[in-house]
Amino acid sequence: MPRSLLLCTDLDRTLIPNGAEPESPDARPRFRRFVAGSDVTLVYVTGRHRALVETAIAEHDLPWPDYVIGDVGTSIQAVVIGADGTAIWNPLPGWTDELAQTWPGPVALQDLFADVSGLRRQEAARQTPFKLSYDVTLDLDADDLLVRLRARLEQAGMRACLIWSIDEAAGIGLLDVLPEQAGKYQAVRFLMRALGCDEGSTVFAGDSGNDLDVLTSSIPSVLVANASDPVREQARRAVAMNGLTERLYCALGGWQGMNGHYSAGILEGVAHFRPDLLDRLRPGDG
Repeated sequence: MPRSLLLCTDLDRTLIPNGAEPESPDARPRFRRFVAGSDVTLVYVTGRHRALVETAIAEHDLPWPDYVIGDVGTSIQAVVIGADGTAIWNPLPGWTDELAQTWPGPVALQDLFADVSGLRRQEAARQTPFKLSYDVTLDLDADDLLVRLRARLEQAGMRACLIWSIDEAAGIGLLDVLPEQAGKYQAVRFLMRALGCDEGSTVFAGDSGNDLDVLTSSIPSVLVANASDPVREQARRAVAMNGLTERLYCALGGWQGMNGHYSAGILEGVAHFRPDLLDRLRPGDG
């Protein structure tokens, strides 16, 4: 009997084919067939909030997940489809208590960073009680910005996690300020513990900077082939430095005739880490 699989995947430019690279035509249908198995628990791990996740599912014909880790790892919700076909969302107990332990709150942090040039606070719909999000112009030195923000936090005696990524389609930098216990890695770990899953039964897939905390961890992870070169190099350097090279798989394309982009890369990575599931991953199955 194959082990069950906790499959955690980012959405934009990982499962959703909204990057510049083409999608293999049969990749998403094959992904839907694969995750329909009762032994697969599907988790979306995304910067999107609930409404935007539902929009993505409708627009891109994605399967409904069992759980959503949203808002860059600051919310975890179970998703159940009711008898009438509507989704019922239930927060996972304990996660917000975990986040609140040292979180100074978005208002205090916004005041702390108010005079930092180059930061533009995102619209209200993208802010949450546990996430303060900014757009950042790409002409700014991101490393220098993060050093300055961390220095301010330390001087103010505040504790928070800074997550940097780039929206290549929009041509803008993204900065999320989160509780120090938050982020995609910590949220995936919390869910793994809640479900009784270990690393041998978990696979994560991502493509961008805000996925790096998982991609460079001991959790088996897939970097889809359409990821940018800087993210790929940063991930490879980090796992090599930490002796975790075998825990990161960079999709190459060519597996079963697909190009390794988006959901094709996810399936390629699952095949790498879980060869016991190969029969389930073949074309036309399920």
